[in-house]
Formats: sequence, C-alpha cells, structure tokens
Amino acid sequence: MRRTLIRYKAKPELADRNAELVAAVFAELKAAGPDGVRYLTLRLEDDTFIHFVEAATEDGSSPIPKLKAFQTFQDGIRDRCAEPPLVRDVRIVGNYRMLDES
Repeated sequence: MRRTLIRYKAKPELADRNAELVAAVFAELKAAGPDGVRYLTLRLEDDTFIHFVEAATEDGSSPIPKLKAFQTFQDGIRDRCAEPPLVRDVRIVGNYRMLDES
C-alpha cells in the first residue's frame, strides 16, 4: 500500500477556485467508484491544501490521475499556488478510526 501526502498553499484570490476543482475530482471519484484508493483533502484557514492519497494496488498506482476532473485540476495548478506542491510518501505512525486498518 502506498500513501502520499501533497501540500501546497493556494493564492488567496484563487483558493476558492482550487477548492471547486478539488470538489469536482471527488464528484467524479464518487461516480466512478474505483477500488483500491482512498483520498482526503483538507483546506486550512491560510489556504494551504493537504491531500492524502492511499493506493492499495499492487504497484502503488492510483486511478486518480486518469480522471478527467483531476486532469482539469492539474491544469494550471502552479499558477494557482503561492507555494508549489510538495509531494511526499508517508507512513502512518498512529491511526484512530481515520484510516482503514488493513
């Protein structure tokens, strides 16, 4: 299982647009219902966005980048950011009812 954390800060005037694009990704995910992926996005009060992706596929790949809404979200992401995306693989240190225990 691969877990990835992505963090960036949106420009204040583009943060709401970024949130709309993220919401469209979740809508497409809900409609498609792909197996083997969990996804969470948080927006902090300073317009920092944190995405957490868990892919349970054998090769650690995620179906999210194949979504049309995600491709639209990716288009112009750097222009919407005050701080560029930082992508890191993560390991869970503690978990209480937030994530699948498998």
